[in-house]
Amino acid sequence: MKKLLSISYPPLAFNFSMLVLRISMGVLMMSHGYEKLIDFSKEQAGFYNFLNIGTTASLLLSIFAEFFCALFITIGLFTRLTVIPLLINMGIAVFAVHSMDFFGKGELGTLYFIGFFVLLLCGPGKLSVDGISSK
Repeated sequence: MKKLLSISYPPLAFNFSMLVLRISMGVLMMSHGYEKLIDFSKEQAGFYNFLNIGTTASLLLSIFAEFFCALFITIGLFTRLTVIPLLINMGIAVFAVHSMDFFGKGELGTLYFIGFFVLLLCGPGKLSVDGISSK
């Protein structure tokens, strides 16, 4: 019982937690990006036009973030850098597309935003390409 209430933890527990968070967030986000990539022409017509750059450019940026950046996060390569486009993408989804509906239609985007924000703050951990290459 004492261990359950403890606020100290070994470094391995932190690194394993970041590994689980990174892989789960990355793989789940890649599935959204893959759907957009496969159904590009269908998605293009009704996609949100971010900053009036056009629906095609907005969709391409979203696919870049949701698929390619999520792939880099999954393997833990350039994690803090590649999490930034995902934070922007999820911010747009929650604040603009879903009109700040944090608990309704924007709930999934909010959860992704929080998870990616934790990765930005804590980093990928040592069980990643970034962690291995920094030795």
